[in-house]
Amino acid sequence: MDRFFQLKQNNTDVKTEIIAGATTFLSMAYILAVNPNMLADAGMDSSGVFTATAISAAIATLIMAFLSNYPVALASGMGLNAYFTYSVCIPLAQQGINDPWKIALTAVLCEGIIFILLSICKFRETLINDVPKNLKYGITVGIGLFITLIGLSNAGIVIASSSTLVDLGAVPSAPFALAFLGFLIICILQHHKVICPILWGMLATWIMGMIAQAAGWYEINAQLGHYSVFPDFKGASFIPSMPAFFAFDFGFIAENFMQFAVIVFSFLFVDLFDTVGGLIGIADKGNLLDKEGKLPRASGALLSDAIGTVVGACMGTSTVTTYMESCAGVGQGGRTGLTSVSTALFFIAALFFSPIFLAIPGFATAPALIFVGWLMISSVKKMNFEEDMADSIGGFVAIVMMPFTYSIANGIMFGILSWVILKILSGRAKDVPVIMWISSLLFAFRIITMIV
Repeated sequence: MDRFFQLKQNNTDVKTEIIAGATTFLSMAYILAVNPNMLADAGMDSSGVFTATAISAAIATLIMAFLSNYPVALASGMGLNAYFTYSVCIPLAQQGINDPWKIALTAVLCEGIIFILLSICKFRETLINDVPKNLKYGITVGIGLFITLIGLSNAGIVIASSSTLVDLGAVPSAPFALAFLGFLIICILQHHKVICPILWGMLATWIMGMIAQAAGWYEINAQLGHYSVFPDFKGASFIPSMPAFFAFDFGFIAENFMQFAVIVFSFLFVDLFDTVGGLIGIADKGNLLDKEGKLPRASGALLSDAIGTVVGACMGTSTVTTYMESCAGVGQGGRTGLTSVSTALFFIAALFFSPIFLAIPGFATAPALIFVGWLMISSVKKMNFEEDMADSIGGFVAIVMMPFTYSIANGIMFGILSWVILKILSGRAKDVPVIMWISSLLFAFRIITMIV
């Protein structure tokens, strides 16, 4: 394993990598509960989606491990699954179309095939490497704020408000208090250099949640998203359900080509730049970028993501993409593909122990996300705010647009657009790489489709 994954070269060892993989898995295990519930609204069988989600995540993450040797995990993407259900399937169902989820899966398949072609011709790799350093650091900081916001939201520390957009949650509530306490526990463990502080912090928060539920402080309320934190083995099945293999509908394309093309492009756009931003952020925090700020073996990582999307579609789940929660494992010391192998094995195990993994509450993973957000925000120190206005403003726009629009893709889109426009207006259009021109055209087309 040392030779294959180059552990010594990356200053890590087997124990660290396995713990990092477990940390990454626990940080993203919520997708095993969220994705089946969300795709059930699209008319799919939730138990089959659970199996498809776990298996596709395991396969895609293993491919990432062996093709790129990066500590990056993949699974059905949040946001993309919401688009799958509420922007594609439900509107199609309202048009009287039966089993609209088959059309959505067909679109995901086409997206994955296009991604494979773009990866082979190294379009996506060139995009990652040609993004200016300042913009890369801005993307990392923006993602840090974004996942911090996810963690705060999962714990009810930050809530939506009609008057102030966001507001402080219920301070006396158990999720709020336990998540904040869990975050402080991770910080204390980190200060005292305790091994795997993020993992121990999450487990401590989960245990405190069980105590709080037993004491009556944490009350189960499905409307508020408060479910039991104790594993429920009553009537539980430890045999995985069959997913919807190859459930595609190609007949819709011939009669509704333009509508189908818009669906595919929307999946394509969000996944493309979510993945680019995710890899940049993870690589930056793991010190995986080279001296020129480029990502070695980027083609393998991007091809893994593309293959994962195709596998997910064939299994019967929404778009599989790179998970920012991988930063939790990187923050725990994960540096190689062995971390990804560990994460993948946990996904496989989850198939047979679903009651245990599905019991992990969002407020238990929130401390890890908030702490990793703190780690990622430190990249702002690497940004140069004095030399080039385009570089500094582009990075700044990426930082603010990601959390405030709740989208990594939006942050990259407006960050790159700002950078290109300012380069042109400052008379430095010749400094804009070809790939950035192409990206700008894609963004312009994306904005047109949003308007139309």
